[in-house]
Amino acid sequence: MEATTAIELTDNEFLRQFETTFDGKLAKMEYSLQERKIFLTKIFMPEGTEDHMNEFIIAVFKEVADREINLVPTSPEIAKFMRSNRRKYKKLLPVGINI
Repeated sequence: MEATTAIELTDNEFLRQFETTFDGKLAKMEYSLQERKIFLTKIFMPEGTEDHMNEFIIAVFKEVADREINLVPTSPEIAKFMRSNRRKYKKLLPVGINI
């Protein structure tokens, strides 16, 4: 099994979405930025790239942590990932928000 390579993440501020490509196909995660919080509202994985969803989410979570802002996962898929990895990413949630 190959080691996971770092994915190249782009913040398309005009469309308010993070973007990356897997196998030449564009994956997107829409967001809404309010004060010091980023709401992750929707994720789109092109057909055949669904296996990379967790890798994409991890890259976005790392970007959010690097910016030192809180995140609120409102997309069901992203909230599910957060619940499954609560210990690792709990510090990214705003105070008083439980997933």
